[in-house]
Amino acid sequence: MRAEAARIAERRRATEAQIAQREAAIERMLVARSASGAPDALRVVLSGDDPADLGRKLYYLGAISRAAAALVGEQRAALAELERLAGEAKQRAERLLAIERSNRAERDKVLAERRERQRVLKTVGADIRKNRREIQVLKADEARLARLVEALARAAASTMTGPFSALRGKLRLPVRGELTGRYGAPRGAAGMMAKGVFIRAPEGQPVRAIARGQVVYADWMRGFGNLLIVDHGESYLSIYANNETLLKEPGDPVAPGEPIATTGSSGGNEETGLYFEMRHLGRAFDPLSWVKLK
Repeated sequence: MRAEAARIAERRRATEAQIAQREAAIERMLVARSASGAPDALRVVLSGDDPADLGRKLYYLGAISRAAAALVGEQRAALAELERLAGEAKQRAERLLAIERSNRAERDKVLAERRERQRVLKTVGADIRKNRREIQVLKADEARLARLVEALARAAASTMTGPFSALRGKLRLPVRGELTGRYGAPRGAAGMMAKGVFIRAPEGQPVRAIARGQVVYADWMRGFGNLLIVDHGESYLSIYANNETLLKEPGDPVAPGEPIATTGSSGGNEETGLYFEMRHLGRAFDPLSWVKLK
């Protein structure tokens, strides 16, 4: 496109040069014709000039007139060609400008998309690093709870009467509320598998023991907040976390349905409620497989 525009410009310059040359030639012809004068019949009679010489002059002037007329015609054609070339050059220039604008807009779009990709990658990278840190924290918290449960299992000296395993399918959830987190579901933004359930409930609701047992832990723990653990015998433990307050102390016996804590958000959860686990021989299992939801 640019090469074609350059060729049009070169043709315009050549045509303009030809026009200038013709204008100079026409000017010279007009000057010569004016100097010779335009003879008429009266001058021929009164001049006394030789008629043969006068004929030569008339022929010369006629030749000049014809040449001038031819040059004028060529000049008009050249001017028309120059005007055509100017219009064509203008159209080419407008097309070039449109192409440049389109290219500029496309380039700006590509640059904007590249900046957006870089921003997204930066955000994703930050989220990945954040999730990795959260995963490390969650793993550390769960490892701390696992060590505590293992230590409690070793030190267990339960005097519970009646096998706890016989209560499977007969238990009730420790608090009334909405079940928003299930066993095995992603826990938090890090996506760690939950080893218990989360029951959303207003702050200060009573948390009740699911069965007869003995409190073996009641204290604050990072990641779980105010934590209370009840030993039910047969190596079964129930774990109540995220509480606002703890109503029992280690060694206290508890009866089925007895309030042992109140709901809160001490574990760092955005919602108030209770995080609840059940474990056997230190391993977590789905509490919903042991409770009656209705």
